[in-house]
Amino acid sequence: MARQLDEQIAGRFPVGQRLRVLDVGMGRGTQALRLARLGHQVTGLEQDTAMIAAAREALSGEPEGIRERMRIIEGDGRETGAHFLPGSFDVVLCHGVLMYLQDPDALLAGLARVLAPGGLLSLLVRNGDALAMRPGLSGDWAGALAAFDSVSYLPRARTDSPGGMPARLGVDARADRRAALTDTLAGIGAPLHAWYGVRVFTDTTPDGAEPPDGLETLLAAEERAGKTDPYRGVAALLHLCGVRG
Repeated sequence: MARQLDEQIAGRFPVGQRLRVLDVGMGRGTQALRLARLGHQVTGLEQDTAMIAAAREALSGEPEGIRERMRIIEGDGRETGAHFLPGSFDVVLCHGVLMYLQDPDALLAGLARVLAPGGLLSLLVRNGDALAMRPGLSGDWAGALAAFDSVSYLPRARTDSPGGMPARLGVDARADRRAALTDTLAGIGAPLHAWYGVRVFTDTTPDGAEPPDGLETLLAAEERAGKTDPYRGVAALLHLCGVRG
Protein backbone atom coordinates (compact mmCIF):
# COMPACT_ATOMS: atom_id res chain seq x y z
CA MET A 1 0.00 0.00 0.00
CA ALA A 2 2.87 2.37 0.76
CA ARG A 3 4.29 1.75 -2.71
CA GLN A 4 0.89 2.43 -4.27
CA LEU A 5 0.54 5.66 -2.31
CA ASP A 6 4.03 6.81 -3.30
CA GLU A 7 3.19 6.09 -6.94
CA GLN A 8 0.13 8.34 -6.75
CA ILE A 9 1.96 11.14 -4.94
CA ALA A 10 4.83 11.06 -7.45
CA GLY A 11 2.35 11.28 -10.32
CA ARG A 12 0.52 14.32 -8.92
CA PHE A 13 3.08 16.55 -7.21
CA PRO A 14 6.50 17.96 -8.18
CA VAL A 15 9.51 16.07 -6.86
CA GLY A 16 10.67 17.57 -3.58
CA GLN A 17 7.47 19.45 -2.79
CA ARG A 18 6.72 19.37 0.92
CA LEU A 19 3.10 18.28 1.15
CA ARG A 20 0.52 18.95 3.85
CA VAL A 21 -0.75 15.49 4.83
CA LEU A 22 -3.68 14.52 7.06
CA ASP A 23 -3.90 10.91 8.28
CA VAL A 24 -7.39 10.27 9.68
CA GLY A 25 -7.47 7.23 11.96
CA MET A 26 -3.69 7.04 11.88
CA GLY A 27 -3.50 4.05 14.27
CA ARG A 28 0.08 3.65 15.47
CA GLY A 29 1.22 6.20 12.91
CA THR A 30 2.97 3.86 10.49
CA GLN A 31 2.11 5.81 7.33
CA ALA A 32 2.18 9.21 9.06
CA LEU A 33 5.71 8.65 10.33
CA ARG A 34 6.88 7.29 7.01
CA LEU A 35 5.66 10.40 5.19
CA ALA A 36 7.16 12.70 7.82
CA ARG A 37 10.50 10.99 7.28
CA LEU A 38 10.15 11.79 3.58
CA GLY A 39 9.94 15.49 4.41
CA HIS A 40 6.20 16.13 4.44
CA GLN A 41 4.25 18.06 7.08
CA VAL A 42 1.95 15.47 8.64
CA THR A 43 -1.04 15.71 10.98
CA GLY A 44 -2.31 12.49 12.52
CA LEU A 45 -5.89 12.35 13.81
CA GLU A 46 -6.81 9.45 16.09
CA GLN A 47 -9.39 8.87 18.85
CA ASP A 48 -8.03 5.67 20.39
CA THR A 49 -5.82 6.64 23.34
CA ALA A 50 -3.74 3.45 23.19
CA MET A 51 -2.98 4.05 19.51
CA ILE A 52 -2.09 7.68 20.24
CA ALA A 53 0.30 6.60 22.99
CA ALA A 54 1.99 4.12 20.65
CA ALA A 55 2.31 6.76 17.92
CA ARG A 56 3.77 9.31 20.35
CA GLU A 57 6.26 6.76 21.62
CA ALA A 58 7.37 5.95 18.06
CA LEU A 59 7.64 9.65 17.22
CA SER A 60 9.71 10.36 20.33
CA GLY A 61 12.49 8.17 18.95
CA GLU A 62 12.78 10.13 15.72
CA PRO A 63 15.26 12.97 15.05
CA GLU A 64 14.13 16.48 15.99
CA GLY A 65 13.47 17.51 12.38
CA ILE A 66 10.98 14.67 11.91
CA ARG A 67 9.32 15.33 15.28
CA GLU A 68 8.77 18.95 14.23
CA ARG A 69 7.09 17.86 10.98
CA MET A 70 4.46 15.69 12.66
CA ARG A 71 1.67 16.60 15.04
CA ILE A 72 -0.85 14.26 16.64
CA ILE A 73 -4.40 15.34 17.45
CA GLU A 74 -6.88 13.35 19.50
CA GLY A 75 -10.26 13.46 17.80
CA ASP A 76 -12.93 11.79 15.73
CA GLY A 77 -12.38 11.82 11.97
CA ARG A 78 -16.05 12.66 11.47
CA GLU A 79 -15.35 16.10 12.94
CA THR A 80 -12.67 17.28 10.50
CA GLY A 81 -14.62 20.49 9.90
CA ALA A 82 -14.16 21.41 13.55
CA HIS A 83 -10.41 20.86 13.41
CA PHE A 84 -9.34 22.15 9.99
CA LEU A 85 -10.18 24.84 7.46
CA PRO A 86 -11.32 23.95 3.93
CA GLY A 87 -8.48 23.13 1.56
CA SER A 88 -5.93 22.69 4.36
CA PHE A 89 -4.25 19.54 3.00
CA ASP A 90 -2.66 18.29 -0.22
CA VAL A 91 -3.03 14.63 0.74
CA VAL A 92 -5.64 13.05 3.01
CA LEU A 93 -5.32 9.43 4.15
CA CYS A 94 -8.19 7.41 5.59
CA HIS A 95 -6.99 3.83 5.87
CA GLY A 96 -8.99 1.11 7.60
CA VAL A 97 -11.59 3.48 9.05
CA LEU A 98 -14.71 3.26 6.85
CA MET A 99 -15.14 -0.41 7.75
CA TYR A 100 -16.09 0.58 11.32
CA LEU A 101 -18.70 3.20 10.34
CA GLN A 102 -22.21 2.19 9.42
CA ASP A 103 -22.70 5.44 7.50
CA PRO A 104 -19.37 6.87 6.27
CA ASP A 105 -20.84 9.54 3.96
CA ALA A 106 -20.44 12.41 6.45
CA LEU A 107 -16.81 11.47 7.10
CA LEU A 108 -16.02 11.28 3.39
CA ALA A 109 -17.64 14.66 2.71
CA GLY A 110 -15.55 16.17 5.51
CA LEU A 111 -12.36 14.69 4.10
CA ALA A 112 -13.08 16.13 0.67
CA ARG A 113 -13.79 19.52 2.24
CA VAL A 114 -10.35 19.80 3.86
CA LEU A 115 -8.61 18.63 0.67
CA ALA A 116 -7.07 21.35 -1.52
CA PRO A 117 -7.99 21.50 -5.23
CA GLY A 118 -5.96 18.88 -7.06
CA GLY A 119 -5.29 17.09 -3.78
CA LEU A 120 -5.20 13.33 -3.30
CA LEU A 121 -7.64 11.35 -1.15
CA SER A 122 -6.40 7.85 -0.26
CA LEU A 123 -8.89 5.32 1.13
CA LEU A 124 -8.26 1.76 2.25
CA VAL A 125 -11.46 -0.30 2.67
CA ARG A 126 -12.52 -3.90 2.99
CA ASN A 127 -13.54 -5.22 -0.42
CA GLY A 128 -17.26 -5.95 -0.36
CA ASP A 129 -17.06 -7.72 -3.71
CA ALA A 130 -14.69 -10.40 -2.37
CA LEU A 131 -15.89 -11.19 1.15
CA ALA A 132 -16.34 -14.87 0.28
CA MET A 133 -12.66 -15.31 -0.57
CA ARG A 134 -11.23 -15.62 2.96
CA PRO A 135 -13.77 -18.13 4.31
CA GLY A 136 -13.75 -20.01 1.02
CA LEU A 137 -9.98 -20.37 0.92
CA SER A 138 -10.05 -21.41 4.58
CA GLY A 139 -12.59 -24.17 3.90
CA ASP A 140 -15.45 -22.42 5.68
CA TRP A 141 -18.07 -23.16 3.05
CA ALA A 142 -21.06 -21.95 5.06
CA GLY A 143 -19.24 -18.69 5.75
CA ALA A 144 -18.39 -18.32 2.08
CA LEU A 145 -22.01 -18.81 1.02
CA ALA A 146 -23.23 -16.27 3.59
CA ALA A 147 -20.63 -13.71 2.48
CA PHE A 148 -22.01 -13.52 -1.06
CA ASP A 149 -25.12 -11.72 0.18
CA SER A 150 -23.63 -9.53 2.88
CA VAL A 151 -21.22 -6.64 3.39
CA SER A 152 -20.79 -7.38 7.11
CA TYR A 153 -18.00 -9.45 8.61
CA LEU A 154 -16.24 -10.11 11.91
CA PRO A 155 -12.56 -9.13 11.79
CA ARG A 156 -10.03 -11.21 13.64
CA ALA A 157 -8.46 -9.53 16.67
CA ARG A 158 -5.16 -7.88 15.82
CA THR A 159 -3.31 -4.90 17.29
CA ASP A 160 -2.37 -3.24 14.03
CA SER A 161 -1.87 -3.97 10.36
CA PRO A 162 0.63 -3.31 7.60
CA GLY A 163 0.15 0.31 6.62
CA GLY A 164 -0.88 1.47 10.06
CA MET A 165 -4.62 0.85 9.91
CA PRO A 166 -6.14 -0.43 13.19
CA ALA A 167 -7.85 -3.32 11.44
CA ARG A 168 -9.29 -6.62 12.64
CA LEU A 169 -10.38 -5.28 16.01
CA GLY A 170 -12.64 -8.22 16.80
CA VAL A 171 -15.85 -6.22 16.35
CA ASP A 172 -18.49 -6.25 13.66
CA ALA A 173 -17.28 -4.43 10.57
CA ARG A 174 -18.58 -3.47 7.16
CA ALA A 175 -17.15 -3.79 3.68
CA ASP A 176 -17.52 -1.40 0.74
CA ARG A 177 -18.23 -2.20 -2.89
CA ARG A 178 -16.04 -0.39 -5.39
CA ALA A 179 -18.91 0.73 -7.63
CA ALA A 180 -20.75 2.36 -4.72
CA LEU A 181 -17.62 4.13 -3.47
CA THR A 182 -16.87 5.33 -6.99
CA ASP A 183 -20.27 7.03 -7.04
CA THR A 184 -19.71 8.50 -3.59
CA LEU A 185 -16.32 9.94 -4.51
CA ALA A 186 -17.80 11.58 -7.60
CA GLY A 187 -20.57 13.04 -5.45
CA ILE A 188 -18.19 14.70 -2.99
CA GLY A 189 -16.05 16.23 -5.72
CA ALA A 190 -13.08 13.86 -5.48
CA PRO A 191 -13.70 11.38 -8.31
CA LEU A 192 -11.83 8.09 -8.45
CA HIS A 193 -8.47 8.46 -10.18
CA ALA A 194 -6.89 5.05 -9.56
CA TRP A 195 -7.53 1.93 -7.53
CA TYR A 196 -5.52 -1.07 -6.35
CA GLY A 197 -6.00 -4.36 -4.55
CA VAL A 198 -4.20 -5.03 -1.27
CA ARG A 199 -3.60 -8.52 0.19
CA VAL A 200 -4.47 -10.49 -2.92
CA PHE A 201 -2.47 -13.61 -2.01
CA THR A 202 -1.80 -13.20 1.71
CA ASP A 203 -5.12 -12.51 3.43
CA THR A 204 -5.33 -16.01 4.92
CA THR A 205 -1.83 -15.83 6.44
CA PRO A 206 -2.14 -16.53 10.19
CA ASP A 207 -1.88 -13.49 12.44
CA GLY A 208 1.53 -13.24 14.08
CA ALA A 209 3.27 -15.27 11.38
CA GLU A 210 6.93 -14.46 10.89
CA PRO A 211 7.87 -12.75 7.60
CA PRO A 212 8.81 -15.48 5.12
CA ASP A 213 12.09 -15.86 3.30
CA GLY A 214 11.98 -13.92 0.07
CA LEU A 215 9.79 -11.16 1.52
CA GLU A 216 10.73 -8.71 -1.24
CA THR A 217 9.61 -11.23 -3.86
CA LEU A 218 6.32 -11.67 -2.02
CA LEU A 219 5.81 -7.89 -1.92
CA ALA A 220 6.63 -7.61 -5.60
CA ALA A 221 4.04 -10.29 -6.40
CA GLU A 222 1.42 -8.53 -4.24
CA GLU A 223 2.23 -5.18 -5.81
CA ARG A 224 1.89 -6.59 -9.33
CA ALA A 225 -1.37 -8.35 -8.50
CA GLY A 226 -2.71 -5.22 -6.84
CA LYS A 227 -2.67 -3.32 -10.11
CA THR A 228 -3.51 -6.18 -12.49
CA ASP A 229 -6.95 -7.48 -13.50
CA PRO A 230 -8.55 -9.81 -12.57
CA TYR A 231 -6.44 -10.29 -9.43
CA ARG A 232 -6.98 -6.88 -7.86
CA GLY A 233 -10.75 -7.35 -7.99
CA VAL A 234 -10.61 -10.23 -5.48
CA ALA A 235 -8.17 -8.59 -3.05
CA ALA A 236 -9.14 -8.51 0.61
CA LEU A 237 -8.78 -4.73 0.66
CA LEU A 238 -9.21 -1.97 -1.89
CA HIS A 239 -6.99 1.10 -2.06
CA LEU A 240 -8.93 3.86 -3.83
CA CYS A 241 -7.40 7.20 -4.77
CA GLY A 242 -9.61 10.17 -5.56
CA VAL A 243 -8.53 13.61 -6.76
CA ARG A 244 -10.23 16.80 -5.62
CA GLY A 245 -11.64 18.75 -8.58
